[in-house]
Amino acid sequence: MTPLDFRDGAAATPGPDSEPAQFRAAVDAMGTASVHPRIELAPIRPPQRLAPYSYAIGAEVKHPDTNVIPVDSEGEDAFGRLILLHDPNGHEAWHGVFRLVAYIQADIDAALAGDPLLPEVAWSWLVDALESRGEPFTALGGTVTSTSSVRYGDIAGPPRAYQLELRASWTVGSTQLGPHVEAFCEVLAYAAGLPPAGITHLRPRPQIADDRF
Repeated sequence: MTPLDFRDGAAATPGPDSEPAQFRAAVDAMGTASVHPRIELAPIRPPQRLAPYSYAIGAEVKHPDTNVIPVDSEGEDAFGRLILLHDPNGHEAWHGVFRLVAYIQADIDAALAGDPLLPEVAWSWLVDALESRGEPFTALGGTVTSTSSVRYGDIAGPPRAYQLELRASWTVGSTQLGPHVEAFCEVLAYAAGLPPAGITHLRPRPQIADDRF
């Protein structure tokens, strides 16, 4: 897959001329990730007060019937954000100078939402995806939440909807962030029920008893 150019239209803070070389290298490395062809990545505005330097990308699952992908749209079935934070002086809570913050939200079916093992399995997706890349990381933490909502009155959409939310952060040991982006997108693909790359049809999601789900 062609490397992604995240520098065009990037929203890193402050401007490129004042960014440390280490931070620029980390941002550029994020653009080397190869991800599932149905996941589209684009720069988004990062948070401004969490660290001296920050950068963020949004990820959307592309629907087969359209090429128009509104990044970070609440109307999509699955989306995510990955934020890079950098403090050149180090951060006591991070135990390092770089921290990645991830958020994923995906619509799920009622049976999956009601399974008590869903949080543990969804968290294992992230742990396995990071460990399989072989890049160093520490201080991984986060939450997994399964939610349901009921629509009343004149509101479009199904009467009941179920969603999976994963929030996580971890400290990276180098500026080689391409594998971390790939791990993040792998979890998004699992949450969205995407087939492996190259498979053109969707199979039913594996059951909780399966090793992967």
